[in-house]
Amino acid sequence: MTTPGPLDALYARVTAPAAPAVPLARRERRRASQDLPNLPAAGLEWSPGEVAAVLFEAAADEMAVPVPTTDTLYAAFLASLAELGTGGVAEVADTFSGLDQAEFPEVGACRRFAYRLALSFWYAGARSRPMTVGEAAAALYLSDTYRHHQVDAVTVRRAPLLVSRAIRQGATLVPVETLIRLGSAMAREFAAPVTAGRDWLYRQALPDWHRRRFCFDLMRADTCQPSPLIVRLDGGGYAVGATPPAGPDGTWRRALREQW
Repeated sequence: MTTPGPLDALYARVTAPAAPAVPLARRERRRASQDLPNLPAAGLEWSPGEVAAVLFEAAADEMAVPVPTTDTLYAAFLASLAELGTGGVAEVADTFSGLDQAEFPEVGACRRFAYRLALSFWYAGARSRPMTVGEAAAALYLSDTYRHHQVDAVTVRRAPLLVSRAIRQGATLVPVETLIRLGSAMAREFAAPVTAGRDWLYRQALPDWHRRRFCFDLMRADTCQPSPLIVRLDGGGYAVGATPPAGPDGTWRRALREQW
């Protein structure tokens, strides 16, 4: 007879949300030939390159500090789109594609914003975002991978797909709302020690300080480790989504705080 694990009763106190009526895989906006989905707006769909060009015309790079919400970015895109018109978008997109982001940093900012919007609109009837550092670290902690935190970090970095699978495995062990809560507490502990997390669930679910520290440092420093999306369904509830391709700079950058 199997003895229940120490966390079974703990997780049993957290009610898992009902599964969405339409599976996430059938809600994807991305077509088979695309790396990223197009952005729906004004009755049409716009490629990430077109979105970046329109944001460039809106001087969206000036909104980089403080970090804008996704709704703010989308509103800026819609306003600039209305001003440019369909013909104008084609013209500015052609010019924008030839700009070097090493020479023009604002070009890189607009491409990152366009990538963020593409991730946000990955699914129909939902909004999504990348995992935060804390969420990815909490998922890695909960997984069966690298149970000994003393493992050499170089070995970890040479196996990104293994780590990515571990993050997904760990994320499926608890309700997504719980993962978000654990990730927020971990960020408070390691990114802002003055307000260290004192969440009872956090201390019970992730008791090993050394493993917490190892997972957090790895997810914060190593942006070559892929991680899945956190999806917020329009009808309520959350889900773990697909693992998107890397961003414009070739990495999976994770923020310390949620960026909806």
